[in-house]
Amino acid sequence: MNIIKNYSLKAYNTFGIDALAKEFIEVKTTDELISVLNLPSEWPLFLLGGGSNMLLTKNLGNRVVFLNLKGIKQINENDNYIWLKAMAGENWHDFVSYTIEQNLGGLENLSLIPGHVGTAPIQNIGAYGVEIKDTFESCEAVHLNSMEIKSFSHADCQFGYRESVFKNQFKNQYAIISVTFKLKKEPHILYTSYGSIGEELAENNIQNPTIKDVSQAVIKIRQSKLPDPKVLGNSGSFFKNPVILKTDFEDLQNKFPQMPHYIVNENEVKVPAGWLIEQTGLKGFRQGDAGVHEKQALVLVNYGQATGAEILSLSKYVQKKVKEKFNINIEAEVNIF
Repeated sequence: MNIIKNYSLKAYNTFGIDALAKEFIEVKTTDELISVLNLPSEWPLFLLGGGSNMLLTKNLGNRVVFLNLKGIKQINENDNYIWLKAMAGENWHDFVSYTIEQNLGGLENLSLIPGHVGTAPIQNIGAYGVEIKDTFESCEAVHLNSMEIKSFSHADCQFGYRESVFKNQFKNQYAIISVTFKLKKEPHILYTSYGSIGEELAENNIQNPTIKDVSQAVIKIRQSKLPDPKVLGNSGSFFKNPVILKTDFEDLQNKFPQMPHYIVNENEVKVPAGWLIEQTGLKGFRQGDAGVHEKQALVLVNYGQATGAEILSLSKYVQKKVKEKFNINIEAEVNIF
């Protein structure tokens, strides 16, 4: 294993922030990971996956361990489902594409989300009416102190909206090394009513869509709204969609009749953060090289030379403006370091 000192993480975060790590180590197997965890170091540990849900605001005084474990295998099957186990370092979109090639349904709405498989359960990533929890079966994780490998069931993970036990009770305690998904054979169950998937399918005169059709529709929609991190640094959705009380929403609806919303339960309503930001006039707003994307206000971007601190400052300004106009607090979805 090669320990690199003062290593730039610019290529390892989708914002393209040029922050340095005191030490950097890439691991490709579970055994390598455990060996690294046993190595003495004066620097605290920092686990790095796809770097797609993080904002680096400074250099890291850490030993950064890049989890690059690869592999996909089938571990179970019955008449209706196949269980696939994917290692943590697999590229998320590549894995989704693989499941579609195998004609296995469940992840097609999550196409083109940047990042790695291993970080997906931590955030309970979701898009277009689907979340990881809908197909998640279990995951394996290494305890960072005891080095014990533990299996976490669906119930163990305590999934919520962009939440899991790994962001709360077990934060910074485990490294996820693999995730197992329960995926549907034909006939597939499709979710096409959320967002503009149905409209995209209709425009292409697709009346009986396949999972590949849904995936391609999602990809086209995302590409039309969201910048490619390889071209324009970003982490996708920077903010969570706020969930507010139904009574508060009804009061707001009197002032803003066009406010889009989704019913969460009888007492709560989810409001799109992107719409809230757009109503403040900040869509396309820019402070130096830190900006609000011109096509999707939910996305903050690095036009080239922005620092993480500058993007963080912009995010706080956006939060302030939304609070002033709607009295709604929008929380950052990305992890800030």
